[in-house]
Amino acid sequence: MSALKLQPLINSQPISGPVLLVIMDGVGLGPENESNGVFMANTPVLDELLAGQLVTRLKAHGTAVGLPSDDDMGNSEVGHNALGAGRIFAQGAKLINQALESGIIFEGKAWREALGRCRIGGTLHLIGMVSDGNVHSHVKHLYRLLERSVEEGVTRLRVHGLLDGRDVGPKSALDYFVPLEERLAELSGEGLDYRIASGGGRMVTTMDRYGADWSVVERGWKAHVLGQGRCFASATEAIRASYAEDQEMTDQYMDSFVVCDGDGPVGTIEDGDAVILFNFRGDRAIELSRAFDEQDFSVFDRGRVPDVFYAGMMQYDGDAAIPHNFLVEPPAIDQTLGEYLCGSGISSLAVSETQKFGHVTYFWNGNKSGKIDADLEEYEEIPSDRVTFEQRPWMKAAEITDVAIEAIKGGRTKFIRLNLANGDMVGHTGDPAAVRIAVESVDLCLRRLLRALEKVGGVAMITADHGNADCMWTEKNGVRTPMVAHTRNPVPLIIKNFSGVNKYQLQEVVQPGLANVAATLCVLLGLEPPAAYEPSLLVLDV
Repeated sequence: MSALKLQPLINSQPISGPVLLVIMDGVGLGPENESNGVFMANTPVLDELLAGQLVTRLKAHGTAVGLPSDDDMGNSEVGHNALGAGRIFAQGAKLINQALESGIIFEGKAWREALGRCRIGGTLHLIGMVSDGNVHSHVKHLYRLLERSVEEGVTRLRVHGLLDGRDVGPKSALDYFVPLEERLAELSGEGLDYRIASGGGRMVTTMDRYGADWSVVERGWKAHVLGQGRCFASATEAIRASYAEDQEMTDQYMDSFVVCDGDGPVGTIEDGDAVILFNFRGDRAIELSRAFDEQDFSVFDRGRVPDVFYAGMMQYDGDAAIPHNFLVEPPAIDQTLGEYLCGSGISSLAVSETQKFGHVTYFWNGNKSGKIDADLEEYEEIPSDRVTFEQRPWMKAAEITDVAIEAIKGGRTKFIRLNLANGDMVGHTGDPAAVRIAVESVDLCLRRLLRALEKVGGVAMITADHGNADCMWTEKNGVRTPMVAHTRNPVPLIIKNFSGVNKYQLQEVVQPGLANVAATLCVLLGLEPPAAYEPSLLVLDV
């Protein structure tokens, strides 16, 4: 139960239907050319909406979502934090950068305890994604941990490197692993032994999320901890072999591998070791953390469970205390829109499929698990397909829409938020034909949702958390390279008002971004936005 409460908005009349927030995940507004999957798709509903009056563009990357600079692409997690919190908080890489620059990360209890294990014979294991994508990790953070380990006298260190191929180029792994192996070789010698021990593509090794496919984590456990998997003399040899064996293979789907020498795996995780997961984003870090932290873990058979000190770069779930130990404190996000709406007696529904369910719940609520008020909130998760997303680019958009329409018809729910994952998850595959189908699926769902909303006199807000489907490839010297990462393009903000009682107009806001959405929703719900929130993009037209 929340103690926060909002006052009624002066001159706002009660509307008969609900306020519906549709988050078209990964649907940005890019240049109108053939590389833009949103532009190339047949989207009559979205086209008509974008030609309406209550339409603007929102910044959804960089400083607008708490990231270090505007060179940083947005992502679903920080995007939903901003959407749900109404303010901008220092996020992810920015937090880690600050902690590394100040050195405070190395003064904390977790780092000192990890070092303590190493000083009595333990190995330091660093697990994480090796790229500069800056969404889940940044390779510069890994290098700083390596340098500090040398300074602190860590004699034996192993890196378990996960391939990206999603937030960076689809076949760019060698750009990161070749210099990493070279640097580890430079650091080794004179009593130091620093090597890569295992790895694999992020979508098949270690980095599952929301319990979608625990076999991914199991595969990572076997490679990192047990040293089970196909053996290679080095990580670069494993990557090159994978490319040679399957020319269509991309980094994110590369099989797990183990680095071996004449004595076998070079870096299994053993009793007395210390393990640090250097990814900073939470969703794809929680499951591995559970496998290390939970004594009664039963999701899969871990086989041997070494007695180690385990820490995350951050605490990935504050409510569930996952993991128990972490290097950097996460941002303290309070006074979320969900807290205010519960305190004001507003009933709500959050619905998405598994791949984005945590975004409309956990991230929306300021990185907190569970409901704020079980009497006022309903959460519904639609299980995602367990296939690569270009195979079924429609995903679960129709099923999510079914749930939302039933709630619209039911008349009991005042605020409905949903995430249609298609533009993002299919956008990450780099398959243009599938991307177009994904966007068209979203458009069909918009038609259904708006028709249902019109019948009951509701209001729709349609936006996105970041871009992706709006750029399917980049082109240089006539050569097209699939673009599978998020874009830095703006995203739409569309209001469709069927209330029949309230009229709205856009108000001037300097550089509007995702954090302005929460206050705007307050206005649509007939509530005075919190004073601390970024301003509403709408005012009542009285």
